[in-house]
Amino acid sequence: MSDYLDVLMFAALIGAILLGYPVAFTLTGIAVVFAGLGWAFGVFDVSLLGALGQRIFGLLTNDVLIAIPLFVFMGVVLEKSRIAEDLLETMGRLFGSLRGGLGVSVILVGALLAASTGIVGATVVAMGLIALPTMLRNGYSPRLASGVVCTAGTLGQIIPPSTLLIILSDVMSNAYQQAQFRQGLFTIDTISVGQTFAAALLPGLALVVLYAIYMLAKAWITPAAAPALARPEAAPPRARVLAALLPPMILIVAVLGSILGGVATPSEAASVGAIGALLLAALRQNGRPGLIYAGGAALLALAVLARFAPVRLQRDDVTALDWALGALAMVLVAVAVAAIALALGRAWRAEILKPVMTSTLTVTAMIFATILTASVFSLVFRGLGGDTHVEEIIAAMPGGPDGALLFVMALIFVLGFFLDFVEISVILLPLVVPALILMGHDPVWLSILIAINLQTSFLTPPFGFSLFYLRGAAPKEITTGQIYTGVLPFIGLQILGMLVLWQWQGLATWLPAWLF
Repeated sequence: MSDYLDVLMFAALIGAILLGYPVAFTLTGIAVVFAGLGWAFGVFDVSLLGALGQRIFGLLTNDVLIAIPLFVFMGVVLEKSRIAEDLLETMGRLFGSLRGGLGVSVILVGALLAASTGIVGATVVAMGLIALPTMLRNGYSPRLASGVVCTAGTLGQIIPPSTLLIILSDVMSNAYQQAQFRQGLFTIDTISVGQTFAAALLPGLALVVLYAIYMLAKAWITPAAAPALARPEAAPPRARVLAALLPPMILIVAVLGSILGGVATPSEAASVGAIGALLLAALRQNGRPGLIYAGGAALLALAVLARFAPVRLQRDDVTALDWALGALAMVLVAVAVAAIALALGRAWRAEILKPVMTSTLTVTAMIFATILTASVFSLVFRGLGGDTHVEEIIAAMPGGPDGALLFVMALIFVLGFFLDFVEISVILLPLVVPALILMGHDPVWLSILIAINLQTSFLTPPFGFSLFYLRGAAPKEITTGQIYTGVLPFIGLQILGMLVLWQWQGLATWLPAWLF
């Protein structure tokens, strides 16, 4: 029995999670119990637990993970400020006269919200409340409408900036370093968040194209399932379209552009996104917009100044020009601080700030609690020899490296029926990815292939999170069975997307190789 404690440990974890116990408590509890059993059987060295403090300190001071609460804050602010509603209404009127056009507009809005918020729950709920009733009123099949809303909402997992991609880049970078150490290399390469974002961009857009093609084909083959609007509204004026599209587009360019361009680190870019979202939300409240615009311009000017003419007044050779630039910088900071203070005041008066902070704290606490307790679980699992057994299983798979990768992808897909993406990322991937990298698989390409697979976990019945989000927001006439059957074709499209990426690795590796 002592030789199979690691297997029993993993089985006990799955069983406890399926019983409904909170994941963070389950991970720690299972780890403590099996550490005790391993020590009693003489197969676990309890001195390994002394590394826990260092592991926890390393996680809490990880520069990459610091970006998570900031990106969550940005997404919740945009969701609470009703930008999603404007986008849905405007895009629906643009494409309403086209057969299947309303479905295409939902897909495009899902992509835009994914690139500006990255929060699946908020996107699915918003579109479930706004777009789904509209689609039903215009004769869309309940199954098709439910499937489109669920799937478009999950784009926030694969299109950057995404919490999944941030966690995945950290996990994959650590696994890549482990693989290099095992190869005897001392000059270690890493995988940055910027590389992961760049690698996910084209595959994410390819999925959007696949969804849109399917929607148009479905409307052509079965016109009754996705008709054009019975009473198409007049196309919105150009000013209305720009007013709906520009705010999220500016934020997307500011955040992704600063990361992909190497101007800012992920945490710095996330800060830009959080402040930018706050200013955009303030513009939608009553009051003069002058100071908000001035604050945004001041922040942009400060970024340019810091990039091309950094002010360092502590040097000995400071010139009059340096003093002038320093004074200009102080004025810009004062204007920016005043604008941010005004934005915070408006958010508080509009009763936006408190729910935003509560949601941010809840989501961040859930993510970090899972990551921290998974670190305890993985330490005990490795101490019981679990990583060695996992590598032996992967190496024994028929078909060589491709067979091993197919086995891992199938395992992730099946676990997605029961586990959250955070749990799969921080529990399973550190065990299996080093072996796959040692077999010769490109770590950046592997990251995106796994990311699409994890995105699918949001759609897979019976425990896909997007299904639950939509069930809570959908009208009463939509049944759970219709939601489940509606997502099945899109799960097939997800698998097709993974096959395309498997055959054409350049879809994920070309852009990061060019940029970095």
